[in-house]
Amino acid sequence: MSVATENSADVNASRRSATRLSIYLNDHLAGSTLGVELVKRASSENQGRPLGDYLEALRREIEEDRATLVWLMDELGVRRKRNKVSAAWIAEKLGRLKLNGQLTGYSPLSPLIELESLHLGINGKLDMWKALGQSLQHRVDGINFDQLARRAEGQAAELERHRLEAAANALS
Repeated sequence: MSVATENSADVNASRRSATRLSIYLNDHLAGSTLGVELVKRASSENQGRPLGDYLEALRREIEEDRATLVWLMDELGVRRKRNKVSAAWIAEKLGRLKLNGQLTGYSPLSPLIELESLHLGINGKLDMWKALGQSLQHRVDGINFDQLARRAEGQAAELERHRLEAAANALS
């Protein structure tokens, strides 16, 4: 194989890798957008209750995590795909139309469904931080993927306590 052919193959492999990274990060950015919108709504619906206080604190953390993801994308030169972010925003709004046992308003089942959706998102975020830590740890300065993963683990553990409480309220 000639040097030119090897260089061309390396360039093509690098482009494919950059494309996969862009898709991956933009998918997670869309997911974090949906998570922010969902936690805002759930926090608002539970305002004045312990669950609402917890969700308000979680909202701030999810927004910080999303900002970290945006910063990382900028550092890596990954363009944000506004269509994916917009689609996630719309999906969260459409998710409000799901049946929850009541024709209108917030039902006892609503917090359980919302917390389970947030649980999926936080675990996806945890998986992302671990995957990025494994694959990008030497490419990006100023980000501690292990610390971000531990934070997501803490979020998932605390959310699980509230999810089980919501399950008891909704299903008992």
